[in-house]
Amino acid sequence: MNTPPPMPEAGEEEAFADSRGHSAARLLPPTRFAGPIPWVIAILIALVVIAAAGGLALRNLATSAQADLSAAVTVQVIEANPDLRAARGAAAVRVLTAMDGVQAVRLVPEAELAALLEPWLGEGATSGDVPIPALIDVELTRSADPAEVARIEAALAQNVPGARVDAQSDWLRPVYGALAALQWLALGLITLVALATAAAVWLAARNAFAGARDTVEIIHLLGATDRQISAVFLRTVLYEAAFGAAVGTALGVAAVWLLGQQFAALDSGMAGGGGLAFKDWLVIAAVPLAGVLIALLTARITIALALKDML
Repeated sequence: MNTPPPMPEAGEEEAFADSRGHSAARLLPPTRFAGPIPWVIAILIALVVIAAAGGLALRNLATSAQADLSAAVTVQVIEANPDLRAARGAAAVRVLTAMDGVQAVRLVPEAELAALLEPWLGEGATSGDVPIPALIDVELTRSADPAEVARIEAALAQNVPGARVDAQSDWLRPVYGALAALQWLALGLITLVALATAAAVWLAARNAFAGARDTVEIIHLLGATDRQISAVFLRTVLYEAAFGAAVGTALGVAAVWLLGQQFAALDSGMAGGGGLAFKDWLVIAAVPLAGVLIALLTARITIALALKDML
């Protein structure tokens, strides 16, 4: 008559706990890094690193642009007669220079305006056939809010008819909206990739447990606790997730560095405001750690539910 094996004593159970690491190869597939899961995690982590770096760069770009233009206004003197336009432009400079709260005033030369408009107007920008308004850049000591713009308009209305005052930040408001939408898109992509990572680990843990179910039942009868069995699976998940996170981080950082070099070559002041600071790199460094934690948490829940169903 076959009898079930005796349950281990306390010392035997401790001996089993010490030897459970040697049985990991019999519980999980022996090809630890040959399976697809580490490489899937690597790809997903690389995507998160790129998305996080892009979102942080867009945030820095928007913050830098708003800081540079929040206290700047542009005054246009619209007049078809070039002589009268020049006189009114000079009068506007005098009025603006004498105003309280104005830090700097610059009348943009006509040659510079013509060079800026030439790609759109062609030879008409320099021939004089198309009247170009006098343009004055004004830097304030405070924010160019609607009340400040109205104050400048009122001061110019008496001496410079036809002057138009615009806050420079208003021109880029659609750009700010687009940058904010791209930041939300990056956050949504990070969320989706995190869910994909959890789903991949869930499927891998379920398959690994299903393949080792008979062995788990045997060692469970020999006295192994659910915690000891879970530790065997979680150890392998930790190795695979850490390997995939390291590879994915390296790929993502390399891609971010290459993109940064491409944008730096543009030599654009606005693009230069989108650089990554030290605190941004700390956030990026937290991505692989978060990926490993998500993998471990998902695997722990999956194995716990599988053990509960087996009882």
